[in-house]
Amino acid sequence: MASASPNDALGGRAPVPQATVRPANVGGLAAPTGNAHGASPHRRSGESSEDLTTVAVRQAPPWLISMVVHMLVLIAAGLWMMFPPHRPAEVKLEVVADRQGEQLDDDSAQGLGDETAPEEIIALSPLPEVDDPFSAPPNLDVSIDGMYASSDIGAPAIGNALDGRQAGSKEVLLKAYGGTGRSEGAVGAALKWLAKQQRDNGTWSLKGPYEDGGGFENVAAATAMAMLAFQGAGHTHVKDGSYRRVMAKAVEALIAMQDDRGSFFEQSDAPQNNRFYTQGQATIAICELYAMTQESQLRLVAERAVRYLLTNQDPGKGGWRYLPGQDSDLSVTGWVVMALQSARMGGIEVPSDALLKVEDFLNSVSKEKGSRYSYTPGGTPSEVMTAEGLLCRQYLGWDRSDERLQRGVEFLLLPENLPSWKERNVYYWYYATQVLHHMEGDAWQDWNPVMRDLLVDKQMQNGPEAGSWHPTQPEADRWGYQGGRLYTTCLSTYILEVYYRHLPIYSTAVGRPQ
Repeated sequence: MASASPNDALGGRAPVPQATVRPANVGGLAAPTGNAHGASPHRRSGESSEDLTTVAVRQAPPWLISMVVHMLVLIAAGLWMMFPPHRPAEVKLEVVADRQGEQLDDDSAQGLGDETAPEEIIALSPLPEVDDPFSAPPNLDVSIDGMYASSDIGAPAIGNALDGRQAGSKEVLLKAYGGTGRSEGAVGAALKWLAKQQRDNGTWSLKGPYEDGGGFENVAAATAMAMLAFQGAGHTHVKDGSYRRVMAKAVEALIAMQDDRGSFFEQSDAPQNNRFYTQGQATIAICELYAMTQESQLRLVAERAVRYLLTNQDPGKGGWRYLPGQDSDLSVTGWVVMALQSARMGGIEVPSDALLKVEDFLNSVSKEKGSRYSYTPGGTPSEVMTAEGLLCRQYLGWDRSDERLQRGVEFLLLPENLPSWKERNVYYWYYATQVLHHMEGDAWQDWNPVMRDLLVDKQMQNGPEAGSWHPTQPEADRWGYQGGRLYTTCLSTYILEVYYRHLPIYSTAVGRPQ
């Protein structure tokens, strides 16, 4: 915009450009440019008349043009303030900290919050052909943007279960649900140990390089399991932090293991009965990462993995076992259910029909009117399978007040079923910890202090394996010889991350039941 001339500033009129002035007719006065109807009396053939607006603009003083332009700018600014551009609303976690006292006051544990070890991946171990396989699926819930379920089967709080892993929420959740400085210090030490075990290609191994490795190898399962331990504490490959590089290498390695059908197992040298344990664990890891990061590449990988599971569901019994589409057991099916739940949390579609078939299978292995569960139909119920079955029921929609769920919880809390190092079984402990954490209240308070302090006290404090849990000493874990140190450490870490790994599914916010 041209600035005003000195004449304008003094109240004078700027000279009109010569191109707009007609020759004078009489006494030096300019002849009129047109008659009353706007026509020029001197128009020659072919001469175009000037638009009145154009003439007015050309003859207007600069100060008037400047004023008009400024008015237009002010009007535009006012409209922008009244109708600002749309921005997506932030999803915020509402939490209440006045639940179980001030447990976090004990912050004396070494390594609390100190995660400076090199970023590396943790491995997930495969399960053998037994009724109490040696791996427990971490609950994978919706993350930041996974705010809806993708099937008609409703699961409580499916939209925000991973929000507790976010910075600023963990401390509140630790305090609300009974975590301590010592328990969080144990998690930090475990992640450091796990990071040291990551191999140069981004994977983990069940057999080593640490002491007391597993009885067989399964690289895909080991890598997925390790990733889940880091993810449980909020670490991803895109979030700044001490383990970002570790996770980046791990994600790349796990994606490279997936074949065109969506299976992660084909490139593993694990026993054949590990196929769907491995697929379930790897699918959980990828779906959880997608829910946490919303990366489009991860969604494609997750959709292929879920499709492979759905394609190979047992059409008769409704679950999964060792071979595609053949037979079902609760141990393998539990991992797959958590994988499908993780997909739903990220907004990936899971057909209702598949979940209804799972419910049919759970009915076939239930006892005591649904309060206890066995490994296969017709089998004897156990505390291990009961914990796994009840967790599946919780995620498939059973209400906290359901009498069958209540009686099952009472069974888990019997004195003989409470955690004891002499009868160590971290597979059972992990499932039961999840079930009881979701229940909250007295059930959780009866379980948590026993489980928490037992694991913290038994974690190795010195030597090259500090931060891990020995699989067979001083007492052997139920699957310690097969799963080895990595397996035992990963599941123990999941248990101690329970306070923030997933929000309780029966609460709309921490401490506020539905």
